[in-house]
Amino acid sequence: MQHSTQKTRSLVTGGAGFIGSHVARHCLEMGHDVVVLDDLSGGFLDQIPAGATFVQGSITDHELVQRLFAAHGFEYVYHLAAYAAEGLSHFIRRFNYTNNLIGSANLVNEAVKHQVRCFVFTSSIAVYGTNQLPMHEDLTPQPEDPYGIAKYAVELDLRAAHELFGLNYVIFRPHNVYGENQNIGDRYRNVIGIFMNQIMQGEPMTIFGDGLQTRAFSYIDEVAPHIANCPNIPEAYGKVINIGADKPYTIQYLAEVVAQAFGQEPRIRYLPARNEVVHAYSDHSRAKQLFDQAATVPLEEGIRRMAAWAMRIGARQSQTFDNIEVRQNLPPSWQR
Repeated sequence: MQHSTQKTRSLVTGGAGFIGSHVARHCLEMGHDVVVLDDLSGGFLDQIPAGATFVQGSITDHELVQRLFAAHGFEYVYHLAAYAAEGLSHFIRRFNYTNNLIGSANLVNEAVKHQVRCFVFTSSIAVYGTNQLPMHEDLTPQPEDPYGIAKYAVELDLRAAHELFGLNYVIFRPHNVYGENQNIGDRYRNVIGIFMNQIMQGEPMTIFGDGLQTRAFSYIDEVAPHIANCPNIPEAYGKVINIGADKPYTIQYLAEVVAQAFGQEPRIRYLPARNEVVHAYSDHSRAKQLFDQAATVPLEEGIRRMAAWAMRIGARQSQTFDNIEVRQNLPPSWQR
């Protein structure tokens, strides 16, 4: 029988990364014994919260995953490890599916075998594709890029694992999350981080197209606490949940807010439009019903907080992706 004082044992994949590091911290604050598994491809050692056990490795290493589950007997799995570059995923299909789908299957296998109590998965609004707005969980997903396809495949796989093996799961579809610990050195994703890095390196901010495309940007504190706490809410089990901010803003306005946070006038270089969804924002009725949602953080305030953090850590050199598999139609700014 489990001793009453024994801590809940949780695995957080991607716990050195952006959302994962915040989720790991919230799990520790709830009294969990936390193991972080991360290959540091997009995360940083100094972001792993104090008190977590760190294992450097990849979810694609199924033997490592097997050893971790056997050694720790995890009760909860928080799966946040992913290579989350929607636009780039068209050009790195094999890498995308290996990391985002096969790696996830390794975790689901072990979760089933070790009778994990709840498997928490961060999917993405990329599964919706060009869909009705606001996007709500009952819409039929129509992913348009390999990243969204991989995320939706994992959602379906979790549903199948529940049907056959009784694996409890909660699926989140966060969107456009920003805040402290975001990898601002990644030139392929996270527009706010890209803008901040460009400003700190004295470069103009680059906008694809006219800047009138809209996104609802979600501050990390509106997202991570709910992901960490959801296994304590049985009503969330088996649900797909949109989570994030309600109000969409244009990329043009975003650039102005970011420049303002750094005390600068916006300098913008417009690039040819990319193949991307023009408008994307979600309905959050289900999240509001399930979670006690604190007051939202206005975009301007969240950007100020992130900018203060970014100025503390300094500009980071953009990482380049070395293993482009298909070069046809690759945007010129991504060419090496």
